[in-house]
Amino acid sequence: MVKAGTREAVNNLEYDLLTVLHNKAKAVQAYEIYMQDAQSMGSQPCADLFRKLCESDIQQAQEIRRHLLEVMQKGRM
Repeated sequence: MVKAGTREAVNNLEYDLLTVLHNKAKAVQAYEIYMQDAQSMGSQPCADLFRKLCESDIQQAQEIRRHLLEVMQKGRM
């Protein structure tokens, strides 16, 4: 929870969702590099794995965004 004086800037749930979304976004960036590394080493199975993991994190990030929007609009789900 982030506080400004006695008021919260964001509630705990918003903060948690923002943190998880940030981590997913960083992971997606990293997977792009990992896919390139695997391809440059000639390891297509590893590149495919990183692509699969990346796609999963993108889908999860989209779901997290939907939850975050609802929590920010309604204060909860």
